[in-house]
Amino acid sequence: MTRSAGCSVIVLPVLFGIAFSAGCSHEESNTIDESTLSRWSAPYRGWHYYPEFVLPPSPDDGLHFQSTDCPLVYRHADQWQMFYTGFDGNGYQTARAASNDLIHWTPAGLVMSYGKPGAYDHGGVTFGGLLFESYDIRAPRTLKKWKDRYWALYGCYPRQGGYELRPGAEGAAWSSDGIQWNRLSGDRPILSIEGAAEWEKDCIYQPWLLEHQGMFFNFYNAANGSVEQLGLATSTDMEHWTRYKGNPVLRNRPGGYDEQFCSDGKVFRDGDHWVMFYFGVGRGGAHIMVAFSRNLTDWTADPEPLYKAGGHPTGLDSTYAHKISLVYEKERDIFFMYYCAVGKQGRGIGLLTSQPI
Repeated sequence: MTRSAGCSVIVLPVLFGIAFSAGCSHEESNTIDESTLSRWSAPYRGWHYYPEFVLPPSPDDGLHFQSTDCPLVYRHADQWQMFYTGFDGNGYQTARAASNDLIHWTPAGLVMSYGKPGAYDHGGVTFGGLLFESYDIRAPRTLKKWKDRYWALYGCYPRQGGYELRPGAEGAAWSSDGIQWNRLSGDRPILSIEGAAEWEKDCIYQPWLLEHQGMFFNFYNAANGSVEQLGLATSTDMEHWTRYKGNPVLRNRPGGYDEQFCSDGKVFRDGDHWVMFYFGVGRGGAHIMVAFSRNLTDWTADPEPLYKAGGHPTGLDSTYAHKISLVYEKERDIFFMYYCAVGKQGRGIGLLTSQPI
C-alpha cells in the first residue's frame, strides 16, 4: 500500500427488505454501543502467526511479479483456491494458486491480465469480490452461479507504468467453470469517477461483492486526495450500479487507527448482524479493523484494531497489515485470515489463524 448531531432523514423506498435513507445515518438509533462492539469483535481477536509468507513477493509462477497483494480465498473444484494480485513494475494482474491444506499454495497460472490499450483496465486488474453461495461467516466460501455463470468484481487502472495509477475504476467478470474468466462490461467500467461525489472524486479502488435478498451489494473504497473511505453501490444485473445516497458508509475518525484510510471492506453475516473486516490507516501504520451493522447501511467501527501492523515477530508486517481474506475450516474449527503483509521481507501474502496450527 503505497498510495498514499441532529439531521433530517429522507426515507427512500425499501429495496428487498432494506430501508435506504439519505442524510445523516451514523448518529442515529442504528449506532452500536461500546459494550456490544466489544462483545461482537471478541471472537476475532487473539490471532496466531504463521512464521512466513504463504505466498512470497515473487512466487514461482513465471509471471515475474515483484510483489503479491489482495488475497481472495474460496473453495472450488474440491480444492482451496486463492486469487492474488501481482505487480510486475507495469501494473496489476490477477493470478490463482491452489491448496489442499490452506497453508501450502501452488501457483496455478494467470487469471486476468491487462486490458486493451485505451481501456479503463489497461493498467491491470485485481479481483476483489466473488459471488458466494453463502456469506455466513462460517460458511464454506463456495462460488455461486447466477444466470448460469460465476461472477466476480475487480478493481482496475487505466495506465501501465506504475503502481495504482489514477483514476482507478471497477469492472465485472464472469466464468462458466470458475477457472477461465471473461470481462463483462466491454469498454465501460461498472463504477468510475464519472458521477462521483466529493469523497470519491479522485479514484475508485477495490470492490467487495455481496448478495442479499435478491440485491447485489458492492462495498468499495475510494479516494479524495490522500484520504480513503468506504461506500456502497447496488445492482440487480451486475453491470449497472447505483451509489447509495448516504455514502460513505464507513468514514475516517480523526485521531483513530483509520484517520486516513477506511478501505477494502469484506462483509459477512454473523448471527443477527453483519460484520465488516477492513483496513485502517492511522497512527503510523495500516491495521486490520472491524465494523458492524444491523442493516448493511449503518456501520459502527470498533476503535481498536483486531491486529496492528508490526505484530509479527519476524517483521513480516512491520510496515502494513491489510487487505484480508477470511475463511473458516469446520474440521479444525479455525479461521484462516490471509492478509497483505509488508515489511522487512517485501510485500507478500501472510497468514493469521484463530488457533495455533
